[in-house]
Amino acid sequence: MGKEITALKEVLKRNKASFTNVVPTELTDENVLKLDLSFDNKELIQLKSLSMQELNQYIQQQLSLSNKKVAIGGYAENRVVYQMSEHFGSGEEARSVHLGIDIWCDAETPVFSPLDGIIHSFNNNDNFGDYGPTIILEHQLENNSFYTLYGHLSTSSLNGIDIHQKVKKGQKIASIGNDNENGNWPPHLHFQVMSDLMGKRGDFPGVCAIKEMDQWLNICLDPGLILRM
Repeated sequence: MGKEITALKEVLKRNKASFTNVVPTELTDENVLKLDLSFDNKELIQLKSLSMQELNQYIQQQLSLSNKKVAIGGYAENRVVYQMSEHFGSGEEARSVHLGIDIWCDAETPVFSPLDGIIHSFNNNDNFGDYGPTIILEHQLENNSFYTLYGHLSTSSLNGIDIHQKVKKGQKIASIGNDNENGNWPPHLHFQVMSDLMGKRGDFPGVCAIKEMDQWLNICLDPGLILRM
C-alpha cells in the first residue's frame, strides 16, 4: 500500500499543471483567504456557543476584512468546529482532523471536475453536520485509479446523474449548496482525494480521530496536488 500511495502522489505531482479549477476562482494566494478553524484559533474558542450561525458570521467577517470572496482550509487540520455536531462523536473517539480541503464561497457557485472521470456514486447524506448532497468521481491517470469527493452540494446537483456516467475535465458537475441542504454548514465545497474507497459508496469519512490520523491521511491524499496549491 505504501508504494502504491507514493506512486500515486508522484503521478498527481507530474500532472498538476494539467488539472482544471474545481470552482471558477483561481485558488492562488492573491485570490483566497487561508482560513484557520483549528483549536489554535482563539477567536473561535472564545465564541459563546460556536454555533453554525456564529461560524458563518465569523467566516463572512474574515472574508470581508481580507477583501476576498473565497476562503480555503485545512487539510490535516485539527478543528474545533466539529464539536458543534454529534455526528463527529465525543471523548476519545471524537473525530476532529479534516481529511480534505474546504473552499468557502457563495451558494450556487458551480463545481467542475478537475480531470476526466466517471461518476462512481452519489448520495444525500442528510444529517446535521454531514456532507448533505455528495458526489464521488473515479479517475484513471497513468494506470492509477483514485477518487475525488465533492460534499455540501445543492440538492439539484444530484438530479439527472447516473453511476458510470462519463465526466470530462472542466465539466460542471454540481453547485455548492446553501445551509438548508448542505448539512447545515455555511456554504462551501468539501473536496477530498482518496486512493481507496474501502467499499463505500456515496459517502466517505471526511474527518478522523487524532489517534487514527496517520492511517486516514495515508488513504486521503493532499487535495492541493489537484487544486494546484
